[in-house]
Amino acid sequence: MLKQNQRELIGGEVFKYRTKAGFSQEALAEKADVHPNYIGRIERGECAPTVETLLKIARALNLRPYKLFVKL
Repeated sequence: MLKQNQRELIGGEVFKYRTKAGFSQEALAEKADVHPNYIGRIERGECAPTVETLLKIARALNLRPYKLFVKL
């Protein structure tokens, strides 16, 4: 399981790339097929998303998945 600071780092990367892409949380959630509240929880570091969810988010953002882990 990810530690709090690791969750926050991943969440920060999701936020950074989401805003860079010009997506709202709702738009990213729809594109990644996850609930919009879940995107917010991930960005705030409140939950530890599964690898499957992170892959969906990376795909929706047109990123290589490792980009979400660079700061770990």
